[in-house]
Amino acid sequence: MTDFSQADFDVRLEWGAQAVEHLAADADCIVIIDVMSFSTCVSIATARGGTVFPYPWKDASAQQYAAERNAQCAQFDRRFQGPGFTLSPCSLQEMVSGTRLVLPSPNGSALTFQAKTHNAAIFTACLRNLTATARACEKYPRILVIPAGEKWPDNSLRPGLEDLVAAGGLISRLRNRQLSAEARAAQAVYQNLTLAELADCGSARELTRRGFAADVALCLQEDVSDFACQLQDDFFTSAD
Repeated sequence: MTDFSQADFDVRLEWGAQAVEHLAADADCIVIIDVMSFSTCVSIATARGGTVFPYPWKDASAQQYAAERNAQCAQFDRRFQGPGFTLSPCSLQEMVSGTRLVLPSPNGSALTFQAKTHNAAIFTACLRNLTATARACEKYPRILVIPAGEKWPDNSLRPGLEDLVAAGGLISRLRNRQLSAEARAAQAVYQNLTLAELADCGSARELTRRGFAADVALCLQEDVSDFACQLQDDFFTSAD
């Protein structure tokens, strides 16, 4: 135990890869939150009956990884239109049940890969499935919530407000729990920020500027899915 472990509390919160490295070993349940847009993509795909294989690298190895799992590999870049799936939530809205998809992502997927080496249940959550995820996590004594954040050009962590708000929304739905100060801070942010205000955060503004306002709208829908997204071996599937 260290000063930063939050081990005296049922619900802990810490950012990104360092959270997995330093806090995951002492957790029964890990929830990875990457709202824009890995977690939103997983929520949409699995709710439609798809299976999502997270993969941390956007290179040729992702295609090989997909082939080994009899799955499609999402395109590495968002596109305005055209066939196939990408990291754009809009591209997944018509996914056919039974689709197997490898989703390369340097944030949510990479954290999932890192976290699955620990003996904990792993979920990914977004604004769309907060209540469903809280319900699925209720049975676990020690819950670690990890807002993924984004990356600055130098590869350092850029905390994403959207991830902190979703983390706070999840924490607000966990009842009768002892919350760390970090978890309570996220809860307070969620309770004091509207979705309309969140639409003006840096991540949302970036996507909107690039022409993906429709993706932002999907990412900012709250509690529209009744399904949590749980990792089973190496893929995410829906969990009631």
